[in-house]
Amino acid sequence: MQPRILIPGDRPWRVLGLMSGTSADGVDVVAIEVDPRGFANGQPFRRLLGHHPEPYPAPLREQVLAAASNHLDSAGLCILQRRLGEHHAEAASRLCATLELRPDLASLHGQTVQHHPDHGASLQLADPYLLAEALACPVVWDLRRRDLAVGGQGAPLVPLPERWLHGAGPWMALNLGGIANLTVWDGSTTWAWDTGPGMSLLDLAAERWLGLPFDREGAAAHGVVAEAVLARWLGHPYFQMAPPKSTGRELFGEAWLREEAALLGSLPLSDRLATLAAFTAAAVAQEAARLLPWPGGLRVLISGGGARHQRLRAELAARLPLPQEDDMVFPCGAREAVSWALLGAASALGIPGNLPEVTGAERSVVLGSWVWP
Repeated sequence: MQPRILIPGDRPWRVLGLMSGTSADGVDVVAIEVDPRGFANGQPFRRLLGHHPEPYPAPLREQVLAAASNHLDSAGLCILQRRLGEHHAEAASRLCATLELRPDLASLHGQTVQHHPDHGASLQLADPYLLAEALACPVVWDLRRRDLAVGGQGAPLVPLPERWLHGAGPWMALNLGGIANLTVWDGSTTWAWDTGPGMSLLDLAAERWLGLPFDREGAAAHGVVAEAVLARWLGHPYFQMAPPKSTGRELFGEAWLREEAALLGSLPLSDRLATLAAFTAAAVAQEAARLLPWPGGLRVLISGGGARHQRLRAELAARLPLPQEDDMVFPCGAREAVSWALLGAASALGIPGNLPEVTGAERSVVLGSWVWP
């Protein structure tokens, strides 16, 4: 394989991955070692060198949420692109300084503020030029729009990295980020899509009713699930759509919670939070049932911030009748950043990073655009 960028061929590559998820709570930066020859046998990942989470300051998070809710004008979006770039560059520089590391390349996801796959459009903000200047290495960014350009959803893009990380199946990788997504690999076929809300609604509810950015470990969600309300929510048009499909805060975000607030407000607080936790779990179970009969020996590997939400985990155990275990190979928050680093390394080698059977794209394509230092 001939790399598209000048990287030494006599040692593993040192690659940064920067991920800002739908929860919009900050950026996770990881540094990993990648064996460029390992892509040939599906084992490019060597080891995690370090992980640094950098939360957004409150004013910056407010701007991100405003952008996701269509409350920023074009000038505001333009400035937010710069501010997010500064935040990402500072976070990456801190990790590199701690590790005394000079990366060979960085792979930047950016902060999703709008995602409209039906229109072939998705917008992730964070200025890549600031990152290239700060790190003095090539930066690949804007990976989703390449898949959109060939008719895909632009998501999910983590299934191929999940295969590189997990190896032989069968397994179901369930990521409970702001939006929940699943990947199933039986050794020959990959299925993957967004199942619906993950922690996005629970975190918004914690802000609205607890005055907290999130309900730590689901401590306040100890009430009774309003099953009639839950059944109505599961009738949402998104759940009637067949994969490939993806979603975001446009469907399950502030506007959704605002519309349901009056109904939820009639319930005790603990019941509201319990019902929202059950919504995420029931949506996962309902979507996973599309694959029935499940492959023999299928187990669920759970990652993301929602893996620590005890009520959500209890609801999952009750509603999804499969063996479930923590996917704790990486620190909480690091997994998607590792996936993004692997996708960046694949792009550097000219290796496609999407799976058409997952995103609905017309063909496999090399992802992303490059910025040079």
